[in-house]
Parts: sequence; structure tokens; C-alpha cells
Amino acid sequence: RWQKVLYERQPFPDNYVDQRFLEELRKNVHARRYRYRAVVFQSGAVVQQLCSVCVFVLTWWYMDAGMLSPQGLFGAALVSSLLGYVLFDAVDGGAGRRESGRTRWADLKSTLVFAAFTYGFSPVLKTLTESISTDTIYAMSALMLLGHLIFFDYGANAAIVSSTLSLNMAIFASVCLASRLPRSLHAFVMVTFAMQIFALWPMLQKKLKAQTPRCYVGVTVLFALAALVGLASVSSVGAVLFASLLLTISCICPYCLIRLQLLKDNIHGPWDEAEIKEDLSRFLM
Repeated sequence: RWQKVLYERQPFPDNYVDQRFLEELRKNVHARRYRYRAVVFQSGAVVQQLCSVCVFVLTWWYMDAGMLSPQGLFGAALVSSLLGYVLFDAVDGGAGRRESGRTRWADLKSTLVFAAFTYGFSPVLKTLTESISTDTIYAMSALMLLGHLIFFDYGANAAIVSSTLSLNMAIFASVCLASRLPRSLHAFVMVTFAMQIFALWPMLQKKLKAQTPRCYVGVTVLFALAALVGLASVSSVGAVLFASLLLTISCICPYCLIRLQLLKDNIHGPWDEAEIKEDLSRFLM
């Protein structure tokens, strides 16, 4: 009788298998079954980040066109940051702050240092890319924002995810666009707003998503509507295309994922590589 061993000589060819070989066949052992509502909920992170980029570009366009003053943007961003700061602590009752050990005084000092540093270097930011053509600046900004969306941490455990790289690319794009604004004050407000929407806003999103899912869904819908309304004031065609993109990501792509899961056919059996499950650390002593 044939045995699946290598240390005995048997009267069978090397590639011989008996009828029991396929009895150990298993299909889709590690396949995950997704629910449509859960996938739509998780796609909200992508929708929120696309809307963040859209709002940032629209804000820059309004400032460049003279339709939005830097004082008005700075005041609105300051009020929004204060409300978000209070909401960030109120969501979990301050448990996250107590675990991290960070005080409100430390947050205030960090904010003041960043604001003073950015304001002091705003003339440098304004003149940093004067020797570069405007078309090149726009192309660089578009590539950086695209890279920001690609490397952003949407919650997936993948090698391509890099929160630091994503944030740096977004800030670099904001510096490039701010250099094309009329004055240094515009550049200061634009870079500050970029830090708020690309660094602070995602932190609040993750906290709402983990603690209050219903509130997170409501904020996502309102934020998407605000981005669409702002885009419609600039280009109705762009608003329609952007709305189609959001609907595709949040509704159609999850449906396609659910349907494609039915076609998955991964096989597992005795031909797989051996997995050592025993603890062999005692042999390393």
C-alpha cells in the first residue's frame, strides 16, 4: 500500500498518488464572506478622503479668485477646529486622552508653535516656487494629491499604506498651491487649513467610526453633500462626475466585490507547503 513518506522505498513512481489524494481537497478555506452594508460602511473612509481633497482644492480656487478672504477662512477653520476638538474628547468621554497622557496645555502649545512657525515662514512659502512655471506647479500638486489618496491609511493592513508619506504629499501640494496665491497671509492660511483637513480631520473620522458609527455615517453624507454643493458652484459637469465617482465607490464597487466573492475558488490540500505549527523555540535555546 502506498504511503506518503520519503524515507521508504516503494514500488511506485515518484509522482504517484492514490485515490485518497483528493479526499483532502478543501475550497475557500480562508475566504471571507462580506456583507453589502458592512462594505458600504467601510467605503466611507474613501469617500471622506476624496471629499477632503475636493474641499481643499475648492477652497484654494475661491481664495485665488478673490471670492474668499484669508481672514474669513482662518476664522471658519478656527471655529471648526475648536468644535472638532471638543467633539473628539466628548465621543469617548476623554478615555483616549487619559490613556495617551497628553494634556490640553500640551495641545495648545503645539498649536501655537505650529501657527507661529508657519506664519513666520509664510513669506518663504510664498516665494519658494516662484521660479517654477504655474503649469508645473499644478501638475506637481495633482500628482501629490493623487499620491496622498493612494498611500492614505483607509484601515487596510497593506504594505502600500503610509500615513506619514500620505500627509507629507498633501502638505507639499498645499505649499505648491499656496505659492500661487496673492499674499503671504493667503499662503499661511492655506497651509494651516491643509494641516487641519488632512491631519486633524482624519483623526476625528476614525474616532467617530470606532465609537459612534451612526454619527460617522451622518457626517460622511453631510460632508459629501457639502463638497458636491461647492463643486457645483464652480462646475456643474464636475459636480455630476464627482457624484458619479462617489456613488460608484460607495454603492457599485461593494456590490461588485460581493458578486466576485461568489466566483472565488481557492483550493487547499496535501500539495500545499507544510506549515510548522509546533513551538520550536526550545531548540533555539
